[in-house]
Amino acid sequence: MLDVNVPDLTGQLAVVTGGSDGLGLGLATRLARAGAEVVLPVRNPAKGDAALERIRAAAPGATVSTRELDLASLDSVAALADTLHAEGQPIHLLINNAGVMTPPTRHTTADGFELQFGTTHLGHLALTGRLLPLLRAGQARVTTMSSSAARWGRLDWDDLQATRRYKAIRAYNASKLATLLFGLELDRRSRAGDWGIMSNVAHPGTTLSNLYASGPNLGRSRPSPNEAVMRQLARWGILVQSVDAGLLPALHAATSPQAQGGRFYGPDGFGQFTGKPAELAVYRSARSADDAARLWALSEQLVGVTFAGN
Repeated sequence: MLDVNVPDLTGQLAVVTGGSDGLGLGLATRLARAGAEVVLPVRNPAKGDAALERIRAAAPGATVSTRELDLASLDSVAALADTLHAEGQPIHLLINNAGVMTPPTRHTTADGFELQFGTTHLGHLALTGRLLPLLRAGQARVTTMSSSAARWGRLDWDDLQATRRYKAIRAYNASKLATLLFGLELDRRSRAGDWGIMSNVAHPGTTLSNLYASGPNLGRSRPSPNEAVMRQLARWGILVQSVDAGLLPALHAATSPQAQGGRFYGPDGFGQFTGKPAELAVYRSARSADDAARLWALSEQLVGVTFAGN
């Protein structure tokens, strides 16, 4: 069975977004079992409470708790950051895992951003920026979840919010390209500014999680066929892997002594659909440091958070 050996994380504080189910819940459980104190910022308190029960059952004695967060609201992001700053604990691990996948029609965040770009990229960038002092205090690792879809991503600099023409998969690809560019640029800026933060990026391959139902079903009167197709492929053992396997690249990136900053991790199998965690070549779409810097500057403007001020 594929696995990652997680070092002892006793005394470390880990924050995992999207930790109420799927990959985030699996990652949070593994971190708690390794001794980390785990904070789950969640949008749905009931799902958060259920996640805590599952983590405590798998890791008896674990210190886990929830906080409120809706990444589709910059006010909510700011409120969580204020809460964590008031608590005053340095953060040692931040896993930017939450996301939205391919709603069939264009939806927006509370601040008017296209939902996928606004939640997956802008929400996480704003959160990371607001938590920067705590991350610096903890000499943190930041692992941001991207997708193999980033290889087909393209940023329309004149229409980042897909206001003129929305196509679900195109917007998804762009949002995941943005997270890849962000994670790599964060490491470059940390090195240049001596922030002491190590940032890398991971993707889970094709993993059967609730993303294949929640996003594609948003605004639909009939269920999307995506989840049924994925479940059938998983039953056949073709091109789809379980959550326990899909979380391993991010777990490796976030915890392994061998994982490095500015690198990209994912499954090593055919087409990067499944396989054991490995370092991957950064996709051509994400190799431009100029694009990363441009996106960073635009994103800071959009969310009103400036990393240089922290």
